[in-house]
Formats: sequence, C-alpha cells, structure tokens
Amino acid sequence: RTTNRACLLPDEPDILAMTSAYPTIGGETAGARVLPSTTRFGCPTGYDPRVWQARVDLAACYHLCNAFDFNEGICNHLTVLVPGTNDRFLCIPYGLMWDEVTASNLLLLDGSGQVLEGEGAIDATAFFIHKHIHDAGAVCVLHTHQPHASAICCVKEFKLHMCHQNCLRFFDEIAYDPLFNGLVLDSNEGKRLAGLMGTNRVLLHRNHGIIVQGKSVAEAFDDVYYLERACQVQILAQSTGNELSIVSDAVALKFKQDCAADHGMENWANLHFAALKRKLARCPKGSIFNT
Repeated sequence: RTTNRACLLPDEPDILAMTSAYPTIGGETAGARVLPSTTRFGCPTGYDPRVWQARVDLAACYHLCNAFDFNEGICNHLTVLVPGTNDRFLCIPYGLMWDEVTASNLLLLDGSGQVLEGEGAIDATAFFIHKHIHDAGAVCVLHTHQPHASAICCVKEFKLHMCHQNCLRFFDEIAYDPLFNGLVLDSNEGKRLAGLMGTNRVLLHRNHGIIVQGKSVAEAFDDVYYLERACQVQILAQSTGNELSIVSDAVALKFKQDCAADHGMENWANLHFAALKRKLARCPKGSIFNT
C-alpha cells in the first residue's frame, strides 16, 4: 500500500521512516488494520459507516486548517473520538503534510497509544495532550499554532477581549494557561492542561498556541475558525493605538445565549462545515480528503 507515499518523487525520502528522531508513539503497526487506499466517495465494504464518517470529517478538517493557514508545517494535531468508544481516537500519522491527509490514512489509536488501524506513528505531544482531554469527555480536540490566536498567547496580557461580535461567542468559555513547560511529553503535563481546560471550549496556552474542544468536528472547527478571526480583529484594533471598546458582560452573555438558542451555533457550524467540505471536493488537491 502506497497511499502515504504516493506523492513522493523516486529519490525523495520515505517520510514515515524518518519520525524516529522526534518523540512519537505507536510506530510498531505491523498488526494494525490498513484501510484500502482506492476507496473513493464511500465507506469501504464491511467498515463501520459511523467511523468512516468520522474519518472523512477529520480529514476534511486537516485540509481546511491547512487552507486557512492554521497549521505549522507537519506539526500540530487534530483528533476525534471513534464513534461508540470513549478511549479510541483518530489522528494524523506524524510526518504528513495536512493536505496529504485522507480518510483512509488517519491512524486509529487506543488509550495506550497502540495503533489499531493505519501505518505510521503519532506525535507524542499529540497523544499526551489529546488523550487526557478526550478522557474528560471531549469528542473532538484541535490543537493549532494559528497565527493571530498564537500571537495573543505571546503577550503578557494574553486575553481575548470582548471587543467584537466574533469574540462574544467565546464569552466566559476561554481558559488561560500562564505556564509554558515546553513540549508535552508525559501524562502529568497532559492531565494538567486537561484540568485547566475543564469544560471550556478554548484553552489559550501562553507562549504556545490554542486547544479547542467540541462535541463534533464541525463545531470544533467552527470555533477554531471564529477564534482566529476574533483574535485577528483584536490585534488590528489594538494596532491603531486606540483603546478597545469592550462589550458589557450582560450584552455578551445575552448574545451568546441568543446564538445558542434552538441549537443555533451547532446548526450554523454543521452548515458551515458542510459548505466547506463541498468546496474542498471541488478542488483537485482537496478532494482527496474523503478517500
């Protein structure tokens, strides 16, 4: 099977054989199930359609985050729980560019880091960050170094102010971690981050980046998208040198409640994500996400 290597020129190195220099987990995948690489626009015969849909959605999320410049080379990571489980999740094999991700080449791991489906290894930081947030109940966990949100994390007063409509959707749902301990390479640090995040939809990690958790890939992506837009507006407004105009807590809360009424934000997220997947499907490169 050559799905992960198909884009390499004859004299290019095998990226999946080069991950040993960086901390990874689950590289011994000899017994793992490998999905057919020829599947296109449909679930492989005999495969759970719910799990396949989760694969398609997460692969699309990787492509979309790549298109919006939310990723950092081959680093950062996006995961989703395998439907019907609470201790298994899907993640990118370390070493792939995000626009190389397909539904069939995502890894399926258990809670110990063992690869049950797929080829390759997972970035160790992805395992220790995401495992513990999933253990706390999150369905989808997205960690990125997207530029404007990360920039907010790099100043002493690292705070998203309620200065714009896009900010208000996150009112009272952002956790702030002022402590940067370097790479997350053990369960203690992973548990610390998960504990700080709690039930908040967003964690801003000083000197690092963001973590978003959601009830679905669509909802988590929607928050990543609007968080970046909110941070961009704040930075642009602050660049004028004028004082920010802050929306009152009462108005911010009412705005968020109005948006959430009748599952409004959930429905908007699903519509937004579906539209973006249709756009991906029209692109020669992006259309590989559902294969």
